[in-house]
Amino acid sequence: MHRFSVLKIPNTQIKLEQNVNILWKQCADILRDNLKPSVFNTWFASLEAIEFRDNRLVLRVRSQFVAEYIEENYIDLLGKVIRRVFGNETTLEYRVLVDSTSGAATTYPSDNGATSATPNMPGILPTEHWDARLNPNYTFQTFIQGETNKLSRTAGVAIAKDPGKTVFNPLFIYGGSGVGKTHLANAIGNQIARENPLLRVLYVNANTFKLQFQEAFNQNKIPDFLLFYQSVDVLILDDIQFFSGLKGTQDTFFHIFNYLHQMRKQLILTSDRSPLQLKDVEERLLTRFKWGLPVEIQRPDLELRKLILRDKMHRDGMHLSDEIVDYIAVNACENIRDIEGILASLMAYSTLMNSEIDMELTKNVVSRLVAVMPKQVQVADVMGAVCEHTGVTEKAIVSQSRQKDVLQARQMFIYLVKTLTDCSLSEIGSTMGNRSHATILHALSTIKKQMEYDKVLKHELQLLEYELKR
Repeated sequence: MHRFSVLKIPNTQIKLEQNVNILWKQCADILRDNLKPSVFNTWFASLEAIEFRDNRLVLRVRSQFVAEYIEENYIDLLGKVIRRVFGNETTLEYRVLVDSTSGAATTYPSDNGATSATPNMPGILPTEHWDARLNPNYTFQTFIQGETNKLSRTAGVAIAKDPGKTVFNPLFIYGGSGVGKTHLANAIGNQIARENPLLRVLYVNANTFKLQFQEAFNQNKIPDFLLFYQSVDVLILDDIQFFSGLKGTQDTFFHIFNYLHQMRKQLILTSDRSPLQLKDVEERLLTRFKWGLPVEIQRPDLELRKLILRDKMHRDGMHLSDEIVDYIAVNACENIRDIEGILASLMAYSTLMNSEIDMELTKNVVSRLVAVMPKQVQVADVMGAVCEHTGVTEKAIVSQSRQKDVLQARQMFIYLVKTLTDCSLSEIGSTMGNRSHATILHALSTIKKQMEYDKVLKHELQLLEYELKR
């Protein structure tokens, strides 16, 4: 078993801000002595101490992935070393440089020395320091807007400006796993807490609420439990589907809901299904869930997935080619967590293997995390997609019309059928009113040349291709 090196700690009267590099070197020496060389060189050798002020140590890391890996696997050791060298009150933050030109960076707080992840039981929570239990990384800035979440985000922004006073009370956010419900709910809470520091904002998972209720019931402290939750100004209850079948928990929450709503306090609820689809939940609660705004966050579309990818790459300091971004966005189509998992895995492979992220590595990682199944695209699918995208009817596309918009749609159809199916030129011609092999070949040649200079057309065809391959 490793033992800590015996080091002389500098006198506490020394101005620590001026000795951050010296002190961090001592930390690094202790870590080196207590870790395998491969572990130290991979995760700690590149760390830099860039600031120490007001008992807050800031370490520069290569990426968010490195910070998260250290947090998950080595924070106990790192925390002990830092507190030993810098002092028992020291807190830790990580800083990731996301833009070397402008010097822009993203800061991530450490859980070093933090309390447990669930709120204290009502009645023992400190009155002098309210803990909202919000995730500080979940903000409106990091919640990327697209067509599938625009309404929910807009409602969230309105609530954050005037909590409890809008018609969106309660805000009931629902959708599948990993689409951003928890992120948006926390973003609303964080914005309210920043702009209204005197308001009591509380985030709690429904399962935690259930466990707290059971403990309060067992200890005959239900009145204290009710008083605590009735003191909240903004209650964010995540995953309310966990209340299913729990009559006692539902009854208690019913009274809390009524009180908060009557007092014009803000309620934000999330669920993996709409109020109409919740099972074994009392009708009186379901009715109240629909009082405000039930809003769905749908599965992110292709454009939103690409935006999310680029945003996370920027914040993590990652650089991937457009081809790799497109490949991930096309195949990780179910939820945002798949995208996050793929990026984290790519960063891990790249860091551990000390290699660039190329398409071969990307395909390998993606195939391990999501089901990559080549879709058999049908000619009818292509026709439907082109008609919907261009507004040109199928009848017009197969006609002899030479109108500019019809001609363009026809060429797009021919290009996509040739690209996505096994149809020969003659077979394509047959679907187009028995056009000749030469005519189809000419149309293909024309649109390929146009794509070389018309970036808008090229982008449109790429989008259609991605959507058809989903």
